[in-house]
Amino acid sequence: MIKVYMAGACGQMGRVVIETLLRQADMELAGAADVLGEGRELPLPAGRPPLRLASRPERETLRTLGAEVMVDFTGPEAASRNAAEALHAGAVPVIGSTGLDEDAMTELRRLSREKGIGVFIAPNFALGAILMMKFAEQAAAYFPDVEIIEMHHDRKLDAPSGTALRTAEWIARARSPKRQGRAGESEKLPGARGGDFEGMRIHAVRLPGLEAHQTVIFAGAGQSLTIRHDAYSRETYMPGVMLAVRKSRGLKDFVVGLENFLD
Repeated sequence: MIKVYMAGACGQMGRVVIETLLRQADMELAGAADVLGEGRELPLPAGRPPLRLASRPERETLRTLGAEVMVDFTGPEAASRNAAEALHAGAVPVIGSTGLDEDAMTELRRLSREKGIGVFIAPNFALGAILMMKFAEQAAAYFPDVEIIEMHHDRKLDAPSGTALRTAEWIARARSPKRQGRAGESEKLPGARGGDFEGMRIHAVRLPGLEAHQTVIFAGAGQSLTIRHDAYSRETYMPGVMLAVRKSRGLKDFVVGLENFLD
């Protein structure tokens, strides 16, 4: 049994992760935390006794519980702090929180090497999103002109999304930097052309009712190619999260991206 600790247990993703984890024959929910739930009892399905929540993961608690993997769906600042506690406790952090800055990533890499314990970070856990990025990388070798439009619910804090940035990074591996659009073009409204990543443009949409959607549009003389992925519910991500938990048990490396765990 893989002993899993859940950080961000009261969030929408956290609740779905816990429900899914409890259905796995090879996983055990060792404990959970949420800054909004300290002292609360979290009801569990299937007649299981409720779980008392901590406010945040602490290394001593993680050690006592024997946690091997800590899944984190909090925010970037909390995720950095939680991951450090997990590493000190000997547990592998599986981080689904987006928006970690370079300083946070550098510090986690350093601590991972120091402790000899791996870290896994996923900009996206949806298998279809991984395929979308892979297909976009392949297309970029033939269509260097491309724009990315990502659309999310209006509660998302970071823009553009981690998936959009990672898609742009993959595309950049297959294409030389190219300034798109007409030379000397001007924006009547700053930001109208979107964010600039090595000459390609990224646009972020935030509206209520959306979940997570991304369209990659390639174009050439007289034609265009559109690659799109839509996530309609949080269950979309659960196969990827469960795969990450299984692959992260005993992980020794710093790994970014679910594609590294796919055959």
